[in-house]
Amino acid sequence: MKPIIERPDKTEAGRTKATPSIRWALASLSLSMLMPSLDTSIANVGLPTLAEAFGASFQQVQWIVLAYLLAITALIVGVGRLGDIVGRRRLLLAGIGLFTLASLFCGIAPTLWLLIAARALQGLGAAMMMALTVAMVGETVPKERTGSAMGLLGTMSAIGTTLGPSLGGVLIAGFGWETIFLVNVPLGIANFLLAARFLPVDRPNRKAGQGRPDAIGTLLLALTLAAYALAMTMGHGSFGVLNIGLLLAAAFGTALFAFTEAKVKSPLVRLTMFRDSALSVGLAMSTLVSTVMMATLVVGPFYLSRALGLDAAHVGAVMSAGPLVAALTGVPAGRIVDRFGAHRMTITGLVAMIIGLFLVAAMQGRFGVVGYIGPLALVTANYALFQAANNTTIMTNIRPDQRGVISGMLSLSRNLGLITGASVMGAVFTRASGTTGITAARPEAIATGMQVTFAIAALLIVAALVVALTGFAIAKRTALSEQAS
Repeated sequence: MKPIIERPDKTEAGRTKATPSIRWALASLSLSMLMPSLDTSIANVGLPTLAEAFGASFQQVQWIVLAYLLAITALIVGVGRLGDIVGRRRLLLAGIGLFTLASLFCGIAPTLWLLIAARALQGLGAAMMMALTVAMVGETVPKERTGSAMGLLGTMSAIGTTLGPSLGGVLIAGFGWETIFLVNVPLGIANFLLAARFLPVDRPNRKAGQGRPDAIGTLLLALTLAAYALAMTMGHGSFGVLNIGLLLAAAFGTALFAFTEAKVKSPLVRLTMFRDSALSVGLAMSTLVSTVMMATLVVGPFYLSRALGLDAAHVGAVMSAGPLVAALTGVPAGRIVDRFGAHRMTITGLVAMIIGLFLVAAMQGRFGVVGYIGPLALVTANYALFQAANNTTIMTNIRPDQRGVISGMLSLSRNLGLITGASVMGAVFTRASGTTGITAARPEAIATGMQVTFAIAALLIVAALVVALTGFAIAKRTALSEQAS
């Protein structure tokens, strides 16, 4: 089936107007971002039910979530690079098909370990979708609409994360645990048909395809990232000998990967690309900001239930407010980036996040739930602005033969931030609360832990702001020196 690609129309004001084919292509990319995001959170709510269904311990059923997360983290850069070589549209279609098929296998799995294996396969499909969806933006929409497209994808990611727990609860209660996976099958079929029909065919890229794929580099990076992810997720913030050993293995793997990439003819990641300050700065900021955003998911439930005394239903409603704000502000944020510029909006988003995080810490207990939701809405709305601006900065001016691998690295930086935030910010919260058993801590201790955690989170965003300002200054100085020469 040959995809239909039309040139964008121009309005009287000279702005690019999306044609129906572009809208349908964006619909496919939106589904490709929604589905993996939905499955990041939808399985968590079903863990107690799955433990009962398979007669397994909680530690065993946790691998249903961990297998998915590890597959994405370990493989996302490799599949991004593979898309640059074999064609991003072709690999995205394969990823959608694999994700859909794996979802079916999850829903009919007769044993826990077959379910875990199917989740790992689903994670591979999700890695393809997440890496290549962002990479396809440059081939799907005009350059001046990149910010709007990035904002839309950010909105779909937030909707998927928000919708997962509530949709999962409804499906399990009404139709059984199998449906939390089977719901992806009709979505996947629709997405595959849209992508096959409307996404643009890759142009032949001889430069990206030169040399053999870097199998050694791909394996080293996958093992290194898996070691880091396991170190951050096993033990729930309590670091033991195993966690330290995994971190040391990750550090050794990083050094070995860098050495290998400097020697091979066609590396997975060209180390020289990190000389680009926009890329290095953007990836560093993405990791820092994602680490901080995870703090709201780690600390929020304990603060709302233990310090403010809310029941589970009200905690869930309040916790959905942040992602809901991100979903509502993602598209407007992208349009603001297109209008006022990515650099300016990156700084604006970070400054507003700093203000919001300090307000969360300062206002705790004074205005109840309103004193929590208000500043958190400010943080989340400006996170959407930052994400649209930062993604636009990274993806706009890169070479076409590097879009897949850099998109994979961008998704990886965000995923590593979330993993690190769950462990590190959780440990900060526990330590600041002055207790090892957080569920038995007094409300006053929980409130103190929340204040300290969000104050440290604000300082991390200050660090991201310093990185941004330094990077922009270096880029400006480099541009001036090139003009002078």
